[in-house]
Amino acid sequence: MKFGLISQERYNKFLEKKENIAKEVERLKKQLVRPTEEFNKMLVSKGTTPISEPVRMIELLKRTEIKYDDLTSVDVDRPILNKAEREQIDIQIKYEGYIKLQLTNVEKFKKLESKLIPREMDYTKIKGMSLEGIQKLQQFEPTSVGQASRISGVSPADINVLLMYLERGVYNGV
Repeated sequence: MKFGLISQERYNKFLEKKENIAKEVERLKKQLVRPTEEFNKMLVSKGTTPISEPVRMIELLKRTEIKYDDLTSVDVDRPILNKAEREQIDIQIKYEGYIKLQLTNVEKFKKLESKLIPREMDYTKIKGMSLEGIQKLQQFEPTSVGQASRISGVSPADINVLLMYLERGVYNGV
């Protein structure tokens, strides 16, 4: 929008879709499904366990076998959404845990990128780092922990040791 890549109309449609999805996910967090013989038969036919007490719709949608459209018969307050919005609701709910994990990993990555390694770093003085890790770090001389973490041969354990060493601030006599 800011750079003229899409029209205002298309951007407005995107915002509307995003809002529709967010509202519906919030509604599903509150909406209860009560167990009935008919509903439990549907659950069993989908390959999942029946319910014996009321359950929030969002919890049912976290089951891999159940899709948003499967709940139509028991969801009288359902808004009219297009296919893309319904699919996005399924994706957001089913993959919520994975999405949160990825966002956490992105934050960790940003922190590693901003954690600088002094140019005068003597990796041979770091106890607990693998010999291969020391050699690779000396060879490539990364400027940040993020760069160091992407060097083949530098293990996650080496990165943790490096981070602890940097936190203590004892490199090169400092």
